[in-house]
Amino acid sequence: MEIEKEHIYITPTELENLSDAPFSGDEENGGSGERKTEINGNWIPATSITEAKINAKAKRRLRKNSSRDSGRGDSVSDNGDTLKIGVVPTSPKGKLLDRRSRSGKGRGLPKKGGAGGKGVWGTPGQVYDVEEVDIKDPNYDDDQENCVYETVVLPLDERAFEKTLTPIIQEYFEHGDTNEVSEMLKDLNLGEMKYSVPVLAVSLALEGKASHREMTSKLISDLCGTVVSKNDVEKSFDRLLKELPELVLDSPRAPQLVGQFIARAVGDGVLSNTYIDGYKGTVDCIQARAALDRATVLLSMTKGGKRIDNVWGSGGGQQSVKHLVKEIDMLLKEYLLSGDVLEVERSLQELEVPHFHHELVYEAIVMVLESTGEKTFKMILDLLKSLWRSSVITVDQMKRGYERVYREIPDINLDVPHSYSVLERFVEECFQAGIISKPLRDLCPSRGRKRFVSEGDGGRLKLESY
Repeated sequence: MEIEKEHIYITPTELENLSDAPFSGDEENGGSGERKTEINGNWIPATSITEAKINAKAKRRLRKNSSRDSGRGDSVSDNGDTLKIGVVPTSPKGKLLDRRSRSGKGRGLPKKGGAGGKGVWGTPGQVYDVEEVDIKDPNYDDDQENCVYETVVLPLDERAFEKTLTPIIQEYFEHGDTNEVSEMLKDLNLGEMKYSVPVLAVSLALEGKASHREMTSKLISDLCGTVVSKNDVEKSFDRLLKELPELVLDSPRAPQLVGQFIARAVGDGVLSNTYIDGYKGTVDCIQARAALDRATVLLSMTKGGKRIDNVWGSGGGQQSVKHLVKEIDMLLKEYLLSGDVLEVERSLQELEVPHFHHELVYEAIVMVLESTGEKTFKMILDLLKSLWRSSVITVDQMKRGYERVYREIPDINLDVPHSYSVLERFVEECFQAGIISKPLRDLCPSRGRKRFVSEGDGGRLKLESY
């Protein structure tokens, strides 16, 4: 390296004698003479100068390739010749993806057969088999073969319990699938909070509708034995009786409703028959005493033949059509006897079937057609007018009810001969009261056959008495 840094002064005559070949013609013929060159006052053989130039050139070339291609693919022999070992990548991408050694040595094969490097899991196409345990391994443990790994779910605390289960129960009120709720609860580690499941469900149902309470009773019955035990259910109702003073603040009817839940649970076999007897003479809370009295009355009524499963009434879209038709028919008959329009509105809303209100319109008009006096005519007209003004029955349901009567009037006329004339009169009165629109009134079918008094009446129509 010191020769490379020195300044060499050579005369033009001597420069012509320096060629790529380190030896002159005499030396090739075996001559023993050696030509020397003076450098900085020192005489150095020309052969050494030429070899130094070649080595310096080879080192510069190797250093240049090393900085550009990290020295891959080139190596220098002992005499300074550059040897090509492999193809040098020319692009940065090829430089990064190349797995060959960067030291400039070796056969140019990929490191570790292509399985080395960051993010590499092995050679392409390699399949990993089940690793066999070596008994001679110093770290071998006899219990390792029988070890079972399971996912551990931490138990829920009181705050996380309410935050997790409230959406599940509210969603259950929408779909009504108890099996889905059971599967979701099994995935949770309820721990000692199992008895709180019925407590939370009943608390949410107290603020809901009658259908929600019916669904809650079914949920408690289906979860008993799978998610919660009978002891958990009894513990939950004990807690509900203690919390009644607080529940009354949000739900004034909480004592009566909790009593109905207790009676329904006893009827479903979730609570023992002696559950209420255990509280006799030991209850100081007024609300708890009212709830237990309500449950006792309902259970005593079952001995007379009344079914306890109807404690929440019949309502909701889950009821059968046949049952809903029967309920609406009884509702109309009670109205004709009492004349209480508000009671009809309340009962209709408790059924919770707004999509089935057209049945009430249809049944009411058929009662008018089958009646023989003016009383039913006026009462039904007043009922439909009240339901229309209070928006209990929507425009669509009112229209569907009238259209059903229009389609079935031919069959009704077979049993009621004067049904066409009565229908025309009733439809006109409804239009005058603003219950139906003019297009719906115009759709009312007229009589199919006109009757005359006699052939000589001059075309005068026979009057039909109502």
